[in-house]
Amino acid sequence: MSDNYHHGDLRRALIDAGIKIINESGEAALSLRKAAAMCSVSHAAPYAHFKDKDELMEAIKTHITEQFTSELSAAVKGSSDAESALVDMGRHYVAFFVRRPDYFKFLFGGQNITAHIRFDKEYENDYPPFVLLKETYLEYIQEGGYEKTPEEQETELLKLWASAHGLAAIACMSGVEVPFDWEDKISGDILIR
Repeated sequence: MSDNYHHGDLRRALIDAGIKIINESGEAALSLRKAAAMCSVSHAAPYAHFKDKDELMEAIKTHITEQFTSELSAAVKGSSDAESALVDMGRHYVAFFVRRPDYFKFLFGGQNITAHIRFDKEYENDYPPFVLLKETYLEYIQEGGYEKTPEEQETELLKLWASAHGLAAIACMSGVEVPFDWEDKISGDILIR
C-alpha cells in the first residue's frame, strides 16, 4: 500500500493500513492514529469512518471476508457440478491468499473464525466462506447419491477444508521456497483434486 490514498477512499486506505500494521507489528500496535499516519491524513480523519480501533478491526475482518466469499462464490457459480465446484473452491481458496498473504495472516492469525463441522443443525454465526463450502459439499453428496454417515460427512468436509487451508497456509509462510508459481500449480489437478 502506498502512503497516500485516493480521495474518496479513505475508509479502504485505513483498512489496508490496518492490515499492514497488524501483520508487521501485531494487533496491539494498531491504532487509528498509526493508520492515519500511514495514509498521510490528520489524526482526526479516521474518526469520520471508525469510532475506535475495535470498529476498524471489525471492518478489516468484514472487508476481507466479503472479498473471500465473493471469490469462492464466483468459483462455485462457474462450475458445472458440485464436485467441480469443490475443486474450484479449493483452487480459488489458495489463489486468493497467495495473492493476499497479509489477509491470511490477519484472518487466521488472531481473529475469531467460527465453523461448525456438524450437520445436525443450522448455526447462525459460522464463517460465510465455510458455510459456502458446507453447502457445496452437501450438494456434492446429493448429486452423487452417496450414502455416508454423519461422521463420514463431517470427516470428509474437514479433509476438504484442511487441504485448501493447509496449502494456503504453506503458500503464505515466509521462508517457504518452492520451485513453482503457486497459482500455476493450483490451476492444474496436481495439488488440489
